Amino acid sequence: MTDPDQQQRLKQLEAKIEAAKRAQAPKPRVDEHYSQASLAWRMVIELCAGLGIGFGIGYSLDWFLGTLPIFMVLFVMLGLAAGVKTMLRSAQEIQEKKVAEEADEDKGA
Repeated sequence: MTDPDQQQRLKQLEAKIEAAKRAQAPKPRVDEHYSQASLAWRMVIELCAGLGIGFGIGYSLDWFLGTLPIFMVLFVMLGLAAGVKTMLRSAQEIQEKKVAEEADEDKGA
């Protein structure tokens, strides 16, 4: 491999391989605004799921026991509280992730 012509051809081949690898590399994601929307939908779904589950349990108990909608109201309120608690936990998780990303950026700068 001491021949300069062979070394030149080797460098050209390596450059072509590197260019082919770059062409096949995945593109970075640019749809960051969609992730914010998906996080908002996640929170809405968590809140609605808590309400729906509470309504279902309360209505079933009222139907089974033949009572007034006492259990339905009670379990809807409990479902609302559970949904809000889950929503706040998700918001805290997102906030901690943002703070960690900002801290990493500050260390790199």
